[in-house]
Amino acid sequence: MDPKSVERWITTGRTPHRGHRWKAASFLGVDEVYLWPSVEKQAEKASTSELITYYPHRGAVPAPLWSSLIEKATDQVDILVYAGLFLFDSNPDLPDQLAEKAKAGAQVRILLGDPDSEAVRQRGEEEGIGGDLAARARITRRYLEPAMLTPGVEVRLHDTILYNSIYRFDEDVLVNPHVLGAPAGQNPVMHFRYLPGARTFRHYMRSFDYAWERGREA
Repeated sequence: MDPKSVERWITTGRTPHRGHRWKAASFLGVDEVYLWPSVEKQAEKASTSELITYYPHRGAVPAPLWSSLIEKATDQVDILVYAGLFLFDSNPDLPDQLAEKAKAGAQVRILLGDPDSEAVRQRGEEEGIGGDLAARARITRRYLEPAMLTPGVEVRLHDTILYNSIYRFDEDVLVNPHVLGAPAGQNPVMHFRYLPGARTFRHYMRSFDYAWERGREA
């Protein structure tokens, strides 16, 4: 940018174009609203439009929706779970699909719970399934092993306290909150779709990125 243009942002209170706001905020490591408070109302309005639908439990998410989101993704697939075994059991071709997408240029990032971690042990106890959660995480990793040989498919293990499972396919993300004492499959799912200027999609993906940076190679 021309330094004079940037100077006008600072001295005259002029709000820059959305793309310039995002790049500047990203470079400085802050939210754009911190730099330009006037865009907050616009962001709040857009964010309410990001919610596509709400499902009372994970089983209520239509199977064709999962298949469609997986099939249509071309740029980015991000999955943050403890085990996520249901997704691979119900989509047995998923590892091959992920490998093919990576070969075509997509970035695939999968975060599984470290089966030997305290976080997974505690979550298993809270769900009432004990060590079965760790076993499910190991099975999911085993399913992924063929895909992990493909450049562009990255799998990491995490030991974070997971508040939500996140399933991102390009500009769609399904968020499955974790409710204390209930298995993930019994908890609600929210479907969000990214909109420029909105915050919810980006908010959850920042959470994913935080967990990703803390993870270790599977």
